Amino acid sequence: MTPEELQAARDRTVPDVVTGGLRVLFCGINPSLMTGATGHHFAHPGNRFWPVLHRSGFTPRQLDPAEQNELLRYGLGITNVVARATARADELSAEEYREGGQILRAKVKTLRPQWLAIVGVTAYRTAFGRRTARIGPQDHTIGGAQVWALPNPSGLNAHWTVQSMAEEYGRLLARVDEATACTPEAP
Repeated sequence: MTPEELQAARDRTVPDVVTGGLRVLFCGINPSLMTGATGHHFAHPGNRFWPVLHRSGFTPRQLDPAEQNELLRYGLGITNVVARATARADELSAEEYREGGQILRAKVKTLRPQWLAIVGVTAYRTAFGRRTARIGPQDHTIGGAQVWALPNPSGLNAHWTVQSMAEEYGRLLARVDEATACTPEAP
């Protein structure tokens, strides 16, 4: 990918990978330029989403970004707080986050996932006015879905390793599986 091709992807949007009734809807901050250029979520080579998703147990093997639609087979989906592609999340305004939060709330209400997993606690805080939120399960719902704030898998997030992120994503998976096991089957 040339620098010109990446720059041409600025402000592009990428279609969500969604369907109704997902177990978990993962919500990124916004698409990277690489994601905008390829049309595949979490496509930047330094992004650790796909390895973390596999190591945590959400997928039986590590998927390539081009295989993103395979997530639907596992009851998983992807969207973003802000739809437009940028080189860095710090190019987004607080107003874009808040507007994105309103759009996300409506999307979740329509799609009805069991869990909304926002990958990036700072984006979550800004989009939903939860200034003191921490990584982990949250004490409220969004659009009817339970909420879990996860660490941002960007390679720029040096506070979390692949292993420590996989452990946190695994905590979410355990809660999802626990809730699924407790849900009675419809007659």
